[in-house]
Amino acid sequence: MREYSIYIHIPFCVSKCIYCDFNSYANKEDKICEYIKSIINQIHNDNTFSKDDICKTIYIGGGTPSYINSKYIVQILKCIYGKYRVDKNAEITIEQNPCSMTKDKLKDYYDIGINRLSMGLQSTNNDLLKILARKHTYEEFLYKYELARSIGFNNINVDLMLALPNQTLENVKKDIQKIIHLQPEHISCYSLIIYENTPMYSLIKNKRYVLPSDDVERKMYYLVTNMLRDNGYNQYEISNFSKKNMESKHNLMCWNQYEYIGLGAGAHSFVDGVRFQNVDDLEQYIDSNKVIILEKMNNLELMNEFMILGMRLINGINSARFKQIYNQDMFEVFNSQISFLKNEGFIDIANNQIILTTKGIDYNNVICQQFI
Repeated sequence: MREYSIYIHIPFCVSKCIYCDFNSYANKEDKICEYIKSIINQIHNDNTFSKDDICKTIYIGGGTPSYINSKYIVQILKCIYGKYRVDKNAEITIEQNPCSMTKDKLKDYYDIGINRLSMGLQSTNNDLLKILARKHTYEEFLYKYELARSIGFNNINVDLMLALPNQTLENVKKDIQKIIHLQPEHISCYSLIIYENTPMYSLIKNKRYVLPSDDVERKMYYLVTNMLRDNGYNQYEISNFSKKNMESKHNLMCWNQYEYIGLGAGAHSFVDGVRFQNVDDLEQYIDSNKVIILEKMNNLELMNEFMILGMRLINGINSARFKQIYNQDMFEVFNSQISFLKNEGFIDIANNQIILTTKGIDYNNVICQQFI
C-alpha cells in the first residue's frame, strides 16, 4: 500500500497581487466552468494509484480557491472521493482570501469534508496590505476568521509575510501579538521574495519601495520564532509553526518525499521517481490536459532531493526513513557533505538524526548546495 497526496490548483483571482509569481489569472471568469470540467476529466483519466493505495492529504491552492463558486470545489471533491481511496481521517485544506470568503462557501466546504483552512492575511497593518495590493483589511480578516470558527473549523492556518516594503520590527511584533491572541492552530511566516516578472520588482528597482536590510529581515525572523515559541507554538519547519500535533500533514508528506498527484494547470506530480507537471497555460490545459515530463530521477538524484527537502525540517532528517526507502545508510552515502556541514556548524547529529542549528537555518541555501 502506498500513501500519497493530491494537490488541486485553482488559478483564478479577483486581481493579481503585485508580488505574486504563481500560475494565476485575473479576469478569466468565463473560463472557470470549463476549467473545472477539465480537472474532473483529468481525475477520471488518471490511473496513477490503485484502490489499495491511500490518499492521506488533499490541498486546494491557487490562485484564490475561495474566489470561485463553492459548488465547483464540491464537484471536484466528490469526484476525488469516487475515484481514489481517501483516508477517513485525511487532512483536507483549502486556501482562503478573506475578501472572497462567505458563510455559504464555508458551509459548503465544511459539509464536503474540508477540515483545514489556510487564510492569507500577510499583515495586520492595513497600510502594508495596501502596498501589497491585497483587497482585504485586517478587520475583514478578523470577521471571516470568527465566521469560520462559528461554522466549526478547528484547524486554521494564518499566513504572514516578513521583510515587506516599509515594514518595521514594531509592525512584526504587533502582527504576532494580534495573531497569538486569536490562537490559530498553525502559522506560516515567510519572507517576501522578489520575482523579476512582477510589478513589485519594478517598484523596488525604481526605488519606489525600499525593502528592509538583510540584517533587519533576520531580526524580524527571530522575533517571530521567539515570540511564537514563548506562546506555545512549535517551529517544525523553517517557516512553519503549530500548536501540538497540528503540523500541516500535507507539507510534511511533501518534505518527507511522499508521492503526490497534481490536478489543474501547472500542477506538479511526483510518482515512481518521475517528476512531471500539467501544462501551465490555462486554455491549453482546458483543451488538452497536456502533461510534461520534467525528469526521470535516478537513485542518487532522489537521495539528494530527500536531503534537500529534509533540511527544511527543524527536527531533522530521519535516517531510518532514508534506510527504509533507499536501503542505504545516509551517513555513508553523504559522508563528505555531512562532515562538512557538521564542521561548519550548520547541523548537529543526535540519535542518528541530522538537526539544523540556528546557523543552519540562516544558511539553508548553502546547505542545499551540498546536495545539488
